[in-house]
Formats: sequence, structure tokens, C-alpha cells
Amino acid sequence: MNTLQKIIYFFLKMQEKALTKKLNKHFKISSTNSTSKTILSSSVTMTLTAETEKNKELVRKNVTDIVNSCANNPEKLLQFVESKGTKVCKIDNADKILNVIKEEEGLITPLEGLEALYINIVTGSGFSIKSKPMFVMRNGEIDPYYMAHQFYKWYALQMKLPGFDYMSQKIFKIYLNSDGALLSNLNLDEMTGLKEAINRDQEATDFALLLAKHREGSKKVLMKMQNDGANI
Repeated sequence: MNTLQKIIYFFLKMQEKALTKKLNKHFKISSTNSTSKTILSSSVTMTLTAETEKNKELVRKNVTDIVNSCANNPEKLLQFVESKGTKVCKIDNADKILNVIKEEEGLITPLEGLEALYINIVTGSGFSIKSKPMFVMRNGEIDPYYMAHQFYKWYALQMKLPGFDYMSQKIFKIYLNSDGALLSNLNLDEMTGLKEAINRDQEATDFALLLAKHREGSKKVLMKMQNDGANI
């Protein structure tokens, strides 16, 4: 085999490896996270979620109990968060500071790379390209239902429900601001992670909405009772 043939075969081999890697990305038949497993076949998609479902119920119950015991007071909920070892940072102009890395006030899930380095520096959390979960907010009044939403997600993260890993959250944030075109390029692990991230956010939203419905409804009933009593 002459030199030219060797060069041609070398590049063909490299192309074959790249193609195989690309095919494996799209034809993977199973995906496993902390508490669930998704299996694909030619005729069915099966997701095994028994442990996830059990933990979801536990999160809903425990968060309801904690929020009620704290009277849905955002500061008391933040104190609870701190008592469990999660850092809480109050920073002036937190919204602008977080916008640099496309994050919003509240729970900041674990980050990696330059994003992690940035959040660690601005919160005084060291000099590392990996960050731990933390709450970052402005000083001042916090909307109780927004805090309930963020607290729910934090507790779900503590319970190791899937969807909070760095890649799943990164894809989720892109998904929120995209037209859906990105979905066609995701592999099974990425699609499963995105689905779990969406589920966790929806569960937190449902909890906050139900909490608002009950509490605001109770306030109206109390006001009516007080007004009726005043008219007697």
C-alpha cells in the first residue's frame, strides 16, 4: 500500500468513526437517570418511573407541610434552606448580575464551566468551574408565591428527582427561549433530561398556583366574614 492509499484509508477510517458516533447518538435505546429509566423499541416507548413517582408524592407532601408551618413566609423558607446547607445570597442588582449568565433570581441549580466560575465569584463561593445549588436574590420584599415555586424546586432537587443536572437545565433554558428546532438535534439522554426538567418546573408551578388559590380564597372568605360581622 503506497503513501497516498494510506492517507485515503486514514481519512475514511476517521469518517467512519464520526458517522458511527453520530448514529449511536440518535439510535441509543435506553436512558437512565437517578430514579427513572426510559427504554425504546421499534413499537413502544416504556418509561419506568416508580421511584420517581414515589419521591414526587413525598416532595409534594413535605413541601406543603413546610410551607404551611412557615405561613408561606419567604424569609422563613430561606432560613429553612440555609439550615439544610444551601447558600442564600442577597445581592444588590442581583437580576442584572444573573442576567449575564442567563439566570433568574431564586434557585440557581448546579452550573459548570465559566458560568459556575462567574456565580462562585460574585457570591463569594470560591474559585471553581463547578458550583453548588444556591439561592441568589435582591434585598427587599419577595413575592411569596414565587418563593413557594422556587422552594418547591429546591426541595425536589434535594430529594434527587431527575431534571436538575447541569445539561438538562441548560437545555431547558434554551428550550424556553427557542422555537423548538433544537429538539431535532437532541439524543435520547438529552430529550429525557429535558422532559424531566419540564416536569419539575410544571410541578412547582402547579404547587404555587394551588397554594395561591387556597390562600387567596381563604382571605376572601375571611374578609366576607369580617364584613358581614361588621354589618350586624
